[in-house]
Amino acid sequence: MVGGFCLAWLTAESETFRLVHVISGAIVLGVATFRLPWGFIGSRYARFSEFVRGPTAVKDYLSSILKLEPAHHVGHNPAGSWAIVILLGLGILTSLAGWAIYNDIGGHLLEELHEGLATSMLIVVLIHLAGVFSGSLLHGENLVRAMLTGVKNGLPEEAIASARPLAAVLLLVWVAAAGWFIAN
Repeated sequence: MVGGFCLAWLTAESETFRLVHVISGAIVLGVATFRLPWGFIGSRYARFSEFVRGPTAVKDYLSSILKLEPAHHVGHNPAGSWAIVILLGLGILTSLAGWAIYNDIGGHLLEELHEGLATSMLIVVLIHLAGVFSGSLLHGENLVRAMLTGVKNGLPEEAIASARPLAAVLLLVWVAAAGWFIAN
């Protein structure tokens, strides 16, 4: 999703790279479309029920960061969890708006909405990155590596019993088939 969003952002104003922009948006939509159901059927720390917390938990976590004493989370922390939910929503909405524009649906108003959603997504990405880097420093661990590899240090009882590879492959096939169907 990161690569697709960055490429879409960099090619947004280029008519020469319009197809690259469209494909990048489709990648964002595909990844978000995969991640949404994976949040319900995926491995332990990928499930929304495991990490999405209410506003009080987010406030308490942010307060603990300001005190330089944040609680450690093996999975997503409360603030990061909301960034994920917001980024998924913005990724889907931005991509769908872009798809509609590409298919000459919606006109100028939809173009403005598409740009506003993309700008909002960039702002959330920057805030999320600031949180990831500050969390890495405060906890003394490389959260970027953990985000890219899925590997993070923790106690044995906190380990993931199964990454659910069969479910992931089936979901990936479903998303690819849906994308092919929409494109054709």
